[in-house]
Amino acid sequence: MTFFKIHHNTTYRYNQPVFLKPHLVRLRPRCDGWQKLQHYQLDVSPDPVGQSQIVDLDGNATVKLWFDRPTEKLQIFSTAEVETLQPNPFLYLLEPWAMQLPFDYPSSLRSQLLPYLNPVGILPTTGDPVATELAEDIVYRVRGNPIDFLHQLNQEIYRNCQYIVRPEGDPRSPSITWKQREGSCRDFAVLFVAVCRVVGLAARFVSGYQEGDLEAKERDLHAWVEVYLPGAGWRGYDPTHGLTVADGHVSLAASVYPSYAAPVEGGVVPVTSPLAGEKPLQSEMDFHIAIER
Repeated sequence: MTFFKIHHNTTYRYNQPVFLKPHLVRLRPRCDGWQKLQHYQLDVSPDPVGQSQIVDLDGNATVKLWFDRPTEKLQIFSTAEVETLQPNPFLYLLEPWAMQLPFDYPSSLRSQLLPYLNPVGILPTTGDPVATELAEDIVYRVRGNPIDFLHQLNQEIYRNCQYIVRPEGDPRSPSITWKQREGSCRDFAVLFVAVCRVVGLAARFVSGYQEGDLEAKERDLHAWVEVYLPGAGWRGYDPTHGLTVADGHVSLAASVYPSYAAPVEGGVVPVTSPLAGEKPLQSEMDFHIAIER
């Protein structure tokens, strides 16, 4: 068991007064059999006129905020105290029918997992060709063993790809990440998910924190993957570090779509229309994350 205290401060600055549209904040760590949330506090400036607690379709704890006055800055301060509970990520027993890829899912289970197997709106619908080639190669080498497949995929990305920092922007396509052999943690997670889906493994994107070097002054939000293993449930894999997720990771949110696991989601509208001669709207974001044990 490991205890973490996490401070996460995010600031958005705008070059002119703006109205803040409703914002969704996904910074509350999950509380389940893998981690226990001891304390959580969320502070926002300017003060929202209202907020509501939401549990979304994936079970993520989300806060919806709405505002009633213009501002040139939005600040979100999150403090969490979390105890992680599972030092051994391999303590499980697979279902007898899940010992070899591809799985022959019972129809009721497959219908529940379908969004994580073949999500609507993710292109190409037939699977990324580079992800397909990588999946076929690894399946052949591990002779269809699902645990060996996941371990080998994790190591392939970790050993062959260079990590780069990209604080903003959507994840790259699996093909671009693998061909260029570089990417951010979210790029590696999207690649991992795509390869899993080729062989019929349900997978989803996860955002959160990883303990890393506790002496480091600069920390980043992290991303990894959860794969549904029949008999074991959702199990985490971190291709950025080549790790199976255990008590060194703190999960915030998980979703079939990376954008639905983003820590903050929302938009703004300029107070003065550009047609009135106001300069184009520009914004910048900075953040600071501190993790203590």
